[in-house]
Amino acid sequence: MKVLLLSAYDADSHKRWRKGLVAAFPGWQWTVLTLPPRYFSWRIRGNSLSWARGETAQILKQQWDLIVATSMTDLSALRGLVPEIVGVPTVVYFHENQFAYPVSSGAFRSIEPQLLNIYTALAGDLLLFNSEFNRRTLIEGAAKLLKRFPDCVPVGICEEITSKSKVLPVPLEDALFTQEYTQADFCWDHRWGQGYQGEVSEDTLIISWAARWEYDKGADRLLQILRGLKEKKVKFLLNLMGQSFRNSPKEFEQIQREFSENLLVVGYVESESLYRQTLHNSHVFLSTAYHEFQGLAVMEAAVAGCTPLVPDEQCYPEFYPEWFRYSEVEDAICKLKNLAAIANFGTSRQVDLTRLSWGRIKNEYYHLLSEERL
Repeated sequence: MKVLLLSAYDADSHKRWRKGLVAAFPGWQWTVLTLPPRYFSWRIRGNSLSWARGETAQILKQQWDLIVATSMTDLSALRGLVPEIVGVPTVVYFHENQFAYPVSSGAFRSIEPQLLNIYTALAGDLLLFNSEFNRRTLIEGAAKLLKRFPDCVPVGICEEITSKSKVLPVPLEDALFTQEYTQADFCWDHRWGQGYQGEVSEDTLIISWAARWEYDKGADRLLQILRGLKEKKVKFLLNLMGQSFRNSPKEFEQIQREFSENLLVVGYVESESLYRQTLHNSHVFLSTAYHEFQGLAVMEAAVAGCTPLVPDEQCYPEFYPEWFRYSEVEDAICKLKNLAAIANFGTSRQVDLTRLSWGRIKNEYYHLLSEERL
């Protein structure tokens, strides 16, 4: 089968998914086109132009058995610019949707990204979502948006989207479940130079937090939780990991100033092996995100041996039992205090995510993609 894969905003999670998909079906003839994950407004509106009239134009005009595109792809415009692909069965994979993002205080509120989600959903033949939360919020958000328009809004748009949508998570690499960790080789020599420099004792709760340092990842909620732990005299150390930006929320700087003696690793860990070793040597992986459509970082940490602790909202109830979720900041503090007591006995709470490995999900991908081609 000759397959064209389009990743219009090739962010890390998108890249991880597409590489896993190509590797899962080596017998298919893959051609992959990607665009870098920057200049968001231009990228989501201009990707069809970049591909249809750029160096890749002749690639698109080839004969394809199947097209797989991410939801950032402006599929309706691309089909208009390249009529050769109009009749090719097309699967759209939604890593996220533009209806469920919390809006930052300084952001310009444009409805165009949301409309593009609707157009691409209508243009695709099969819509795959990484979580039910993702699917539901797109359909509900589309319904609310369409009600705002003054006239000439066709009926049945959300019903059409619903009828061709399914939930299929981004799988985790099989190697994550078989990875062996050699404790003798691990030490905290990659710790932050301005943080805790003492011995990491066994009675200390080690918390890892990892995400982009952006407004939607809950730095304010993290700061409140840390203050609560300090007030309750919980002995803890924190790995504050992830990529920072010039406009990262001020709370990240506040955490570094206020909790320097509780910080082990700070910033982006470039080595995948070292990052996973850091997770394996942590007791808890804490998420404070205000939006998450699947949460691969939490899943990877759970597979590495961390106890996940996540908000009781967004996609998380689909993947984690109630004990691993917190309803509010005080609940998170209470559960972390309990986990600190458990850690003192060398035990932890685990969640089994083997059902989300490529080995378990591959057949479902195969049947859905193959059937769509037929």
